[in-house]
Amino acid sequence: MGRIVTSVTIESLFGEKKSLRCDALVDTGASHMTLPSAWKDRLGELDTVATVDVETANQSTIKGEICGPVTIEVEGFRYVYGEVMFIDMVPNEGRYEPLLGYLPLEACQAAVDMLGHRLVHVKRMDLK
Repeated sequence: MGRIVTSVTIESLFGEKKSLRCDALVDTGASHMTLPSAWKDRLGELDTVATVDVETANQSTIKGEICGPVTIEVEGFRYVYGEVMFIDMVPNEGRYEPLLGYLPLEACQAAVDMLGHRLVHVKRMDLK
């Protein structure tokens, strides 16, 4: 299975509007747009909505801080309003790997094309 990485821009909505752009790993096993805690100041003052327990891919449990509101724009798709989750990440070779989870993917009508290893537009929202 291949890796899908896409460009994402996140912007705070209140106070001094700040934004950041990053390349994020598409992870349909993750729920939120997940960023390293080290980047939290880049978005200015955000409201902390909740602190939650998060189970990672290696089955360890860590704390995640859900903050917002923000806009999230996945390159090539419409922007959506949402939240981001900050977690303590360890950089790999000096680089963090943000995760783009299923909540923002569904909201901006993006789906994973497993054969083409890319994101594609969903023509219709699902109400079933």
